[in-house]
Formats: sequence, C-alpha cells, structure tokens
Amino acid sequence: MAAPIDLHEVAEREHEARSRYPFRIKACASTACLSAGAGATVSALERIIETSDLALDAVVIPTGCMGLCSRGPLVRVLRRGGDETMYQNVDEAVATDIVRSHIRNHEPVEANVLDTNIPFFQAQERIVLANGGIIDPDRIEGYVAHGGYVALQKAITTMTPEEVVEEVRASGLRGRGGAGYPAGSKWGLLARAEGDQKYVVANGDEGDPGAYMDRTVMEDDPHRLIEGIAIAAYATGASKGYIYVRAEYPRAVERLDRAIRVARRNRLLGRRILDTEFNLDVEVRIGAGAFVCGEETALMASIEGRRGTPRLRPPYPTEHGLWGQPTMINNVETLANIPAIVNNGSEWFRSIGTPSSPGTKVFALAGDLVNIGLIEVPMGITLRSIIEDVGGGIPDGGTFKAAQTGGPSGGCIPVEFLDTPVDYDSLRQLGSIMGSGGLIVMDDTQKMPEVAKYFMEFCMDESCGKCTPCRAGTVQIHTLLERMCAGEGTVTDLRHLEQLCATVRDTSLCGLGQSAPNPVLSTLQYFGDEYEELLVGGQAPGKEVADA
Repeated sequence: MAAPIDLHEVAEREHEARSRYPFRIKACASTACLSAGAGATVSALERIIETSDLALDAVVIPTGCMGLCSRGPLVRVLRRGGDETMYQNVDEAVATDIVRSHIRNHEPVEANVLDTNIPFFQAQERIVLANGGIIDPDRIEGYVAHGGYVALQKAITTMTPEEVVEEVRASGLRGRGGAGYPAGSKWGLLARAEGDQKYVVANGDEGDPGAYMDRTVMEDDPHRLIEGIAIAAYATGASKGYIYVRAEYPRAVERLDRAIRVARRNRLLGRRILDTEFNLDVEVRIGAGAFVCGEETALMASIEGRRGTPRLRPPYPTEHGLWGQPTMINNVETLANIPAIVNNGSEWFRSIGTPSSPGTKVFALAGDLVNIGLIEVPMGITLRSIIEDVGGGIPDGGTFKAAQTGGPSGGCIPVEFLDTPVDYDSLRQLGSIMGSGGLIVMDDTQKMPEVAKYFMEFCMDESCGKCTPCRAGTVQIHTLLERMCAGEGTVTDLRHLEQLCATVRDTSLCGLGQSAPNPVLSTLQYFGDEYEELLVGGQAPGKEVADA
C-alpha cells in the first residue's frame, strides 16, 4: 500500500513552484465563462506565452468561477510581490493584448480592467467559494496548498467522532438545500443509528431554474466536497459515500470522478485513510435530471436504481435509508462548509451571519440586475444590499418590482420588504424560503401572474405523478393561470385558484407539491391587483374572494 500524501510537503512544493514565475495568469474556465468563450481565451493565453520569450515569466492557470459571470470571460493577473489586476470580457484579442502589454511591458490593458473595489466583491465573505478563481480544479496540489485536507487530518487524528459531531452542532450550521434543518442534529441521528452499513450522500441534484451554486462547487472545488463528505462519514460511522449529480452536469461528473481517483491514490479515500483506522469509499451516481430527485427519499430510490419517487416519512433516512440502512443526506453546499468549521471552530462560524442562521449563503443572482453571477454573503444581509449594492441595481435606471427566492418552491418578495434580512426565518415569514440559493430579480416590466404561471409550468412538468394533489393539482392551477393571463379569468376562477393552491400545499406527499403553490400564493398576496386586472371586464373579486 502506497504511503499517504504528506500535506505539508505538497503545500511547500506548490508554493515554491508558484513563486518561480513573475506573473501568474488565472483564467476563469467555469461553465459560465466557457459559454462566453473562455476556452478560446485560455488557449490563446497559453499559446502566446509558449511561443514567445515569456515562458519563464508567466504561467496560465485555468480556474473556477470568479463570480461576476455577466462580465466573463474573466482573467486575473497576479504579479510577484502582491499587486493584482482583474480583466473582464477577455476574448482572444484582449488576451493577446494582456500578454504583450501587461506581461511584457508591465502596462495593464486599461479598457478591460475590472474594478474589484466595487460592492460585488467587497461585500462578499467567501467560505464555500474560497478557492473560486484561485486554484486549478484538476490539481489536488492547488487545493492542498490552500489548506485542503488539513481539516480531515485534524478530525481523524486529533478528534473523536463525537467531538466532530458536537463541533458541527455548536456551529449552528443549517442545511443549505432549502429547509434549513440543523446539520449537527442530523449528524447526531446517524451517529446514534444502528446498522450493518451507514451511508453519507451529497445531494448535488440542484434543479432550480437559474441556480448553479452546487454545480460550481462540484466543478471548481471538487476536493472540498470530498473532504466534507469524509469528515461527515468519520463523525457518523459511515464507510460509504455517494455524490448524486444530475446528468445535465457532465463537467461536474468528470471533475468529481477525477478527484475521487486522485484522493484514493493519495490515501485520502479508501482503506486506512492517512494511516488511521478510518475507511471510506466514495462514488458518483448520476440522476436523470428529475427535479423531484432533489427530495431525499426520491434521491435514494434513484441511487438504488429505482424510479425516483418520494415515499412517506417516517421512517426517516437516518433510520431506514439506502437499502434499508441508516443514511444521511446533506446538500453539497452544506458539506462544503465542513472543512472550514473543523479548521476554524464553531465560534468562528457563529461569528458570521445571525444567531439563528450562522455562516454565509451562496446565491446565484439572475434577472434584471447589472451584476449577474455567483456570490457568497453573510446570512442576515438585507435583500436591498444584495440587489442594490452587490447586484448593482436594476439596469438603465429601472425600478425594482420583486425578488424570487427559493426558485419554483419559493415566493416573490415585493419592494416594501427590501430591507428584510436574508435568513431562513425571515424569508419564511414573508411566504418564501431560502431554497438552495437561486435569486431572481424582476423590474417593473414583469407581470407577476405570468411569473407565477412560468414556475407552475415547471412544477407541473416535474411532478413525479405519485400523489394526486401534485399530479392533478398543479395541472389545474396552471390551467387557471393560463386562463387568467389570457384575460379570460373570472371571480370564481380566482377563488378556485386560492383554494386549489391551499389544497395542493396541504395534501401533497413531498416537498415538491407542498411548495409548488408558493409563487402563486405570494403573488396573490402581494400583487393581487394584477390578477384582478386580468379578470373578464377587469372586475374586482370583492368580498366573495376575501371571505373564501
């Protein structure tokens, strides 16, 4: 059996290798930037440097997401000694200019320089996305050089499993998949469960429209997820882990498979991890892309090779999970927080965010905003700060109308609640949820019944069909919304819409159906006048609907 990796030695070698070059060019090669032509940008940078006399002066490092996706492709030039320049909209021509002007003559290409002192960058606090835009996801050396696997080593060599569980419990970390269940409580349940085999599952299904937080972690920092899974397995007594990824994420699957092989080769997975008695193997399971498989019982059915449909709970997965054995399912972002918590302690984590929602949250900003991309901000930041400061506000001086949090399971929040803190409890009070982190901003040109219809169409298409309220109810809700948006709705239709939404919410089997009416109910609550205007003859519902 090969010797395990020496984390200190690898980190030292990596730091030494980086210091050889006067310039390091870090080029974003995430999916978002690749869609904007980053592949050609990276190739151009490498080609120009390799075919010039600058090969000893600069090295090109393909990295993960730098955040401001709407300005991509993004490139960072780091000069030995500390100064750094970020470039935006870097096509092949600009890449050529960067090499010839900045690298050769030490003169930045001012036309493409991106000011990093703006709130988009300065208001963020990165834990989960700490390595985004910094390391090459395909090289374990880069992850180790930035503290990777130190938390795993600390946990399995200096802490008991009970101590790790207690550290997570004390941190107050809540599940980042949407429900916000305390992670430490779930870990404790699995640790106390009895079974011949225990499993830890990372839920990377992520089906919300516009959301790509988990995809980015899996693609850009795969070893962070593997380390989080390994710590969770050690703490709970599990010896097998699965990463469940939707088939629409082929790049994430490829990266994770490669990272798992490298981790095994370095004795960070497999038998006697880091020369201890801890054994764990991890593998990737690919889902067909059904939104319902984000629900944990449907996810387990899919892993087992069965149709991904939910079942009643209890029993809960920690009692009766994969193949009848105790199983813990955590969202990818939840597990990506674990190495930092183990390294820095629960008090450090609790110093960020709010008392009831500690830490940070990753959001995918989309819609009518100046700055669109991926952000990580402290819990408790207000919606106004996210939209107006980090997001840069509505383009062209437009007017904000609503923000949809929680994707198709969330709700639309109007302007009067812009100063609401973004945490689990505050959003729930407004009829929305945190969700996995999709945040869609809409200006005053958007019609809210149309928005509700869009999300209901998504939920209708994604219903697994197992229970009648969701299978038939979402279709009927969508039919009513279509009728109203066509100007053919009546007062009776509006009353039926409200009643049907309540029925589907209260009687559906799983979270998909239970939360599907949220966008409709929230728009009815905050933008009811827009529904009234669509009724035949523009008739107001009056007391009849109010009493319904």
